[in-house]
Amino acid sequence: MDVVALQEKIGRIEGVEAARVVGGNGGITEIHVLARRTKPPKQLVRDVQSLSQALFGEDIDRRVVSVVQLADSDLDGGLRPALVDVAETLDGSRAEVKVSLRWGGEILKGSATGAAASTMRARQVAEATVDAVRAAIHPEAALAVNSMDVPELGSRRVAVAQIVLVTEARERLLIGSAYVEEDEPRAVVRAVLDALNRVLPDLKHDF
Repeated sequence: MDVVALQEKIGRIEGVEAARVVGGNGGITEIHVLARRTKPPKQLVRDVQSLSQALFGEDIDRRVVSVVQLADSDLDGGLRPALVDVAETLDGSRAEVKVSLRWGGEILKGSATGAAASTMRARQVAEATVDAVRAAIHPEAALAVNSMDVPELGSRRVAVAQIVLVTEARERLLIGSAYVEEDEPRAVVRAVLDALNRVLPDLKHDF
C-alpha cells in the first residue's frame, strides 16, 4: 500500500481539508481526517473506504478512521475562499451566473454571461467563480478556466475543473473535483476552489 498516495487522494475527497495516514507492517493502522461539515462523519469514513478499495484494492477497517469536523469559520482562518451563494438569471436566450465567496472577512462577487444552454451552465458557473477570485489575487497572477466537465464516476456524478494559473510567465494547470450531491452549480464552485485552494494563500492580494 502506497501510504503517501492514499493520503494525497483522501485529501481530495470533497469536504476534506487535511489527512494523515499511518501505516505499519500489517497495513494501515491509523487514518486521521480533518473536514468541513458538508457531510456526515460516517459518509466520510465510507468515502475513505471506497476510495482505498477502488484505487488500491485495499479494505480499510472503519475503526482506524477518525474524523474531526470544524465549522468553515474555524477552517478558513481567512486563508481560503468559502462558498456563500450561486445564482442564475435568465433573460431570453442569455444567462447570467453570479457567485459569492467569503475570503478573509471579505465578500467576493463574480459573474459570467453566455448562452442560456444547459451544456454551458457548468462552464459559466466556473467562469463566475474564477471572476470572483480574480479580484482578490495579486494583479500579476492570471486565472482562466481551461475546462469544466460533470462526468459520471461509477454511480455518482463528479464536477471536474481544470484551471490555468499563469504567474511570472510560468503556466500551471490545476485540477479540482467535487461530488455532485444535490446542487450541481455548488459542486462546480467547490471543484474550482478545490483546484485553487492550495495556491490561493500565496496569491492573495491585500485589500
